[in-house]
Amino acid sequence: MTQASKATHRFELTLRKPWPGWYPNPTVAVNGDAQPTLWGTRNWKVAGTDPVEVNVFLFNRLWKFGEASITVEAGAVVSYRAPWLPFGPGRIRVA
Repeated sequence: MTQASKATHRFELTLRKPWPGWYPNPTVAVNGDAQPTLWGTRNWKVAGTDPVEVNVFLFNRLWKFGEASITVEAGAVVSYRAPWLPFGPGRIRVA
């Protein structure tokens, strides 16, 4: 294995839900690999040194909503906010 194949980088992702109300836990897909997660701030470790495509969405057993995506560089700080109503897109941005 070469050093280039072992290379990783991290980015910080903050997931915020509207108050008040119940919202399903978000799902984060990094380069197509989806992982359920919890609300709050998390560090994500990804393989390689190239920018990654981050897609966040919510699923309430009937439909998928709040979807937003962004391309993230190494070391970026990203913030996602879910929509107020259970339909429509969420907002995601690099802080």
